[in-house]
Amino acid sequence: MSSNLHPMLNVAIKAARAAGAIINRAALDVEAVRISQKQINDFVTEVDHASEQAIIETLLTAYPGHGILAEESGSQYGAKDSEFVWIIDPLDGTTNFIHGFPVYAVSIALSVRGKIEQAVVYDPSRNDLFTATKGRGAYLNERRIRVSKRTQLKDSLVSTGFPFRPGDNFQNYMRMMADVMPRTAGLRRPGAAALDLAYIAAGYCDGFFETGLSIWDVAAGSLLVTEAGGLIGNFTGEADFLDQGECLAGNPRIYGQLVSILGKYSKFASAGEKAGLRQAQATDAPEQAPATTTEAAVTPSATPDAPF
Repeated sequence: MSSNLHPMLNVAIKAARAAGAIINRAALDVEAVRISQKQINDFVTEVDHASEQAIIETLLTAYPGHGILAEESGSQYGAKDSEFVWIIDPLDGTTNFIHGFPVYAVSIALSVRGKIEQAVVYDPSRNDLFTATKGRGAYLNERRIRVSKRTQLKDSLVSTGFPFRPGDNFQNYMRMMADVMPRTAGLRRPGAAALDLAYIAAGYCDGFFETGLSIWDVAAGSLLVTEAGGLIGNFTGEADFLDQGECLAGNPRIYGQLVSILGKYSKFASAGEKAGLRQAQATDAPEQAPATTTEAAVTPSATPDAPF
């Protein structure tokens, strides 16, 4: 830990490294990790719980009067009425982790009176530590980072996340990807939103968009992006997005171009934009041909598509 860092950020780094050590030990024999399922395709492991407890204990030992908002335990720990609330995702990218795919991270943010002021995203498999304090810039392993300088979407690498839960609108996401993909140099789906945002801050990717995210997925990453000179908001470009379930980020030029493409898909889009989108969707939808007698005889009752 550095004496030059804000003391609360130093404590967050200590907590993130403690969680990372638990994750790295478990990664040595990931097939032995006990896994349960919160809902279809939404997993939690004993590692998530152990990491979260290590983070909470470290934070509350230093700041017993602070509040806690954690992915697995909610707000059952810490003070309930504090202006200081730690927002924790102990293992963002659990599905990657349980498959041995090394793209996952610990995410810790401190909200002070509703504004994110400290942020840590720690990638234990690479020992990459992304940090930010409001007004002091963003860093990777103590080196200052900035968003990319690319100005055209056609030259840009954009990351996203695919819908995977029951009830997610997969067809709508396909339309978003179809709108974005041909305009870019490439579309990527790493599988950990906290790292996606850290990579925007570091300039590894130029833009990012995803729906269905929770505040603990994006709180720390949002400060990294803004402190690195980027922009982050919902699909219409509004900055008050943390609880809205949709996130768009990028360097300022690419962010603006993505807003112009994705704004119509936002739940906050204007009535006219939504009507235009519905009309386009109706035009695009192929007509469903009736099944022949033979098909009806050999086809069993419809089975829902597997979640993506």
